[in-house]
Amino acid sequence: MTASSFKPSPWWIPAVHADRRPFLMARNRIRVALAGYFAARDFVEVDTATLQVSPGNEAHLHAFATEGITTSGGRAPLYLHTSPEFACKKLLAAGEERMACFAHVYRNRERGPLHHPEFTMLEWYRAGETYEALMADCAALLALAAETAGQAKLTYRGQTCDPFAEPERLSIAEAFERYAGVDLLATVAPSGETDRDGLADRAGAAGIRVAADDGWADIFSRIIVEKVEPNLGFGRPTILDEYPVSEAALARPSGRDPRVAERFELYACGVELANAFGELTDATEQRRRFEIEMAEKARIYGETYPIDEDFLAALALMPPASGSALGFDRLVMLATGAARIDQVLWAPVAEYGQ
Repeated sequence: MTASSFKPSPWWIPAVHADRRPFLMARNRIRVALAGYFAARDFVEVDTATLQVSPGNEAHLHAFATEGITTSGGRAPLYLHTSPEFACKKLLAAGEERMACFAHVYRNRERGPLHHPEFTMLEWYRAGETYEALMADCAALLALAAETAGQAKLTYRGQTCDPFAEPERLSIAEAFERYAGVDLLATVAPSGETDRDGLADRAGAAGIRVAADDGWADIFSRIIVEKVEPNLGFGRPTILDEYPVSEAALARPSGRDPRVAERFELYACGVELANAFGELTDATEQRRRFEIEMAEKARIYGETYPIDEDFLAALALMPPASGSALGFDRLVMLATGAARIDQVLWAPVAEYGQ
C-alpha cells in the first residue's frame, strides 16, 4: 500500500479538535472513574503485550499480521491482539484473582460509526465468582460513566437509555421468540449440535433471507442483527443471556441447560457494549472449539490463525472464573452523546483504501 492509499484526516485541525475536545476530556474523566471503581474493589490493573502468537480464534475476527525478526535474522509470524483475553487468563493461571485491563486492541476489516481498526477494550476478571457478578459490574459501570459525564441518559442516534435503571435480563431464546417468532433451541441438540435446515425454515418464515451456502451460525447472526438487536437497550439496558454453546467458544456450558453457555452481552440504545463469559477451563474442549472456529474461518475467508498452545497449557492451572470485555470507546460515545467513535478517540487511525 502506498502513501496515496491513505486519505487526509482532518482531526488535528484546530477548529475540528476544538469541537472534539469536550468528548475527549469526558473520556479521560470516565477512564479515571472506571479505574477507580475497580481499584476500590481490590482489582489489580494489568497491562498485557499487544504482540501475540495468536490474535484469537474466532471465525469472524480479522487481525493485523506482522513479523518478528530475531537478532540472528530468524523470522516468525506475530499478530496484534484482538483482545487481551489470552494474556489475562494466563495471569489468572499465575494466581491473580481480580484484574482489570484497559487495552488498545486491533481488528481488521472494521471501520464505521461504531467500529475502528484500533480501539480500547476494558476487560476484567473475577476468579471464583459467577458471571452474575459481571452483570452487576456492567450495570454499575453504565451508571458511573453517565454520572461522570454529567448525563442522566445514554444517547445514540436519537435513542435513549436510562443507565441508572436495572437492566432487563433476556435469554437469547426468549429474544428470538419475542422479536422473530423463532424457536431457537428447537434447532440445538443437548450435545450442542445444531440443525441448519430447521433454523433456515424458521428464519424464512420470519422473513429473513437465507442463502443456500449459509450455515447455522450465519442464519443465527442474521436473525440477531435484523430482528433482535434493533430492539435491545431502549429505555433501560438489556442483558442478552444464555447463548447457544456453538456461539460461545470461550464460555462454559450452563448448568441449567447443556444447549446454552454462560455468555451474555450488554446493550444500550441498540448498541452492543460488553461481552461476558463464565470462562471455559477445559483445554481439550477449548482446542476442539478453536478447531471448529478455524475450519469455519477457512471455509468463509480462506485463512486461519494459529492456536496459542501456551494459552491451552495455562487452562490447566486457571481457576474457575468469569470475565467481561467492554468497548470503552462505545461507552464514552453513549455517555457523551457522540455520534461516531472517532469523535471520542484522541488520535484516530488514518483512513486507508476503499
